[in-house]
Order: sequence, then C-alpha cells, then structure tokens
Amino acid sequence: MRYFSTAIPIACASLIWLTPAIADVFKYRDAQGRIYLTDTPMEGGYRLLKKYSLGGESRPTRSDTLGKMRQRREKYAPLIEAAALRNRLKPELVHAVVRAESAYRADAVSSKGAVGLMQLMPATASRLGVSDSYDARQNLDGGTRYLRQLLEMFDKDLRLALAAYNAGENAVIRYGKKIPPFPETQDYVKKVISFYTQNQAGDRLAQR
Repeated sequence: MRYFSTAIPIACASLIWLTPAIADVFKYRDAQGRIYLTDTPMEGGYRLLKKYSLGGESRPTRSDTLGKMRQRREKYAPLIEAAALRNRLKPELVHAVVRAESAYRADAVSSKGAVGLMQLMPATASRLGVSDSYDARQNLDGGTRYLRQLLEMFDKDLRLALAAYNAGENAVIRYGKKIPPFPETQDYVKKVISFYTQNQAGDRLAQR
C-alpha cells in the first residue's frame, strides 16, 4: 500500500486536487490520531476524499470504486479458492487477506516493494519459489503457502499469523510472540479479521 505524507504544504496540496490525472486518495486516522493518505482503495476505516478535475467533473464515488473491486474479486475468486484449498486454508480467509493487501489488484505495488494480490516482498517471493509476483496464480500460491507456514509457526494463532504476514515473523517473535506495537500492523490484523468475519457471515446466509 502506498502512503503519502500528510505534511504537504497547502499550495502543493491544492495542485494535487486540481490535477486531472491524479489517482483516488483515501484517508485513514489511526488510534493515535495520525492521518494516513493512500492511493489504494480499501475499506475498514478508510474514507475516499472526493476530488474534481479542472473541468469540474467529479471523480468516481466510493460505491463506484467498491463495484470495481467486486468485479476484480469475481475475476480472481476461482484462483483464490484453489490456492486456499491447496494450502489447507479457508477461502474466506484468503479473500480477506487479498482484500486488505491489494483490494484484488494483481498489479498493486507498495512503497516498500511488495507486489501483487497478496503483496509479496521480493525476498519472501524468492524464498517461496515465486518467479513472477505479478502473475496472479503464482502470487496466490506463494502467499497462501506463506500464510500456512505462519499459522504453523505460531500454533495456529490467526492473529499472530496475520501480524507476522504484515510485519514479518521476526517482529512477532521479538515482541514475545505478541502483535507488535505498530499501528499499521495492529490495524491490519483487525481489518483482515473483520473482512474474514464478513465473508463467513455471507457464506452462512447463502447456505440458508
């Protein structure tokens, strides 16, 4: 996920809002009151900042953005479910991770260099044998295998596995096998679990 500094001079900020080609920007305020701006459309506390082009035409609304994300979800759902089953994970969980990581964008690249649907770092991808992280099938296979490894490493504690997926397993171990005190990681764990719970509830309703 790409974050932008909130310490932008007002004059520069005004140019950002007036540039027709600028991407959508989402705002998030963490528990400590810090504000994050990101160009990756997501839910779970993020709010779309509506913008206008020089001609006065409004940017896509939040509902438009969510609609496109649902289309991407449908496109990758078969690959997600197959990768989840291969690695003994619930598809609802993998969907939650993919949604939180990339909003189902196979071409997503974070400021730290994480790539693809499950945002694999180059070193992690190499360790998992993923040669092309932009390839949805490879990315999902590597990401689900990594998540399975983390669940085994942390005795199937989902919260710790998710924290390790976000911050790295060494960070979780360094903090006594607890979720590291990083706002991004703590929010990430809450977000994925929230999406996972929503997915489970949706499946239960569909089965009635």
